[in-house]
Amino acid sequence: MPMLMSIEGKQQQQPHRCKMNNSIGRMARLLMAHVGSNKSGGSKMRLLLLCSLTVSFSLFLLFLASRSLSSHHPPLSPLPGKGYTVVINTWKRNDLLKKSVAHYATCAGVDAIHVVWSEPDLPQSSLIDSLKKVVRSKSKGNREIEIKFDVNHEDSLNNRFKEMKDLRTDAIYSIDDDVITPCSSLEFAYTVWNSAPSSMVGFVPRMHWLRDPTETCMEEQYVYGGWWSVWWSGTYSMVLSKAAFFHKQYLTIYTNQMLPSIRDYTTKNRNCEDIAMSFLVANVTGSPPIWVEGKIHEIGSTGISSLGGHSARRSKCVNDFAAIYGTMPLVPTSVKAVDSRSKWFW
Repeated sequence: MPMLMSIEGKQQQQPHRCKMNNSIGRMARLLMAHVGSNKSGGSKMRLLLLCSLTVSFSLFLLFLASRSLSSHHPPLSPLPGKGYTVVINTWKRNDLLKKSVAHYATCAGVDAIHVVWSEPDLPQSSLIDSLKKVVRSKSKGNREIEIKFDVNHEDSLNNRFKEMKDLRTDAIYSIDDDVITPCSSLEFAYTVWNSAPSSMVGFVPRMHWLRDPTETCMEEQYVYGGWWSVWWSGTYSMVLSKAAFFHKQYLTIYTNQMLPSIRDYTTKNRNCEDIAMSFLVANVTGSPPIWVEGKIHEIGSTGISSLGGHSARRSKCVNDFAAIYGTMPLVPTSVKAVDSRSKWFW
């Protein structure tokens, strides 16, 4: 398993670096000895020594850079399991949808792409045909990636978590139409999910905090913490469904077993369906999610998270959901999965 939690095993790459350092050191000692035996040419030899050290150091840096760049791309082959289904939530951004579908069709392990469609008008046949053509052209090898539109007649954020009975894989990769995950990061996250298939595994961590008891307003017990809160503390209790793996069973539980009041809440407030899924998984497992280190690229305009009062609304969701559950199921953790192939120091 290439997954690494925290930073154990730092010294594994040291032999390569030591060999390079020893070579540079021997070259320097030989040159210095020659300088000592020929003082008349000392200035020239010092210049030669400086040039040699500069070239050697540059080659050493190129060695490190080439290793880092190459380590991002070797495939994890063969990928475990049956692969995964990419579920793309979209809303009136066909240009972004086409870019997303074209990208994910190139990633190893993708068995199918489902587009969650909640617009009032049905998707045009020209859009469906163009996406099918893109998938056929981008698919590698002999893979036949299925692309399907899951059409909903109600505009609700809950649609992205509706039960899908025709899935061929257990693994779901939930994604927004404006988020691009590099294939290498996606494949690694999938291997992490396979090691803990009951967990949510994703790239966007968030945290809930107990409110300071000294504050005068104590109507809300918890505070929603965004990215900077996670960065500062190194702690998280949620991974957002805009870029996360989870088991398909959670679609069934969300649709048929989760308290209807939570689905009604997200529909009414047009927010927090991702927090609702985090609560659901934590309540089922009693365990924290897994944050995978990796870059995602947001290719769309800013969303509701950039609006004023976003954190306050999210904090209210956390408190209201905790009240509905009658407890706080979210479990904090500081564990992060790191792909050691892409790290010189890990």
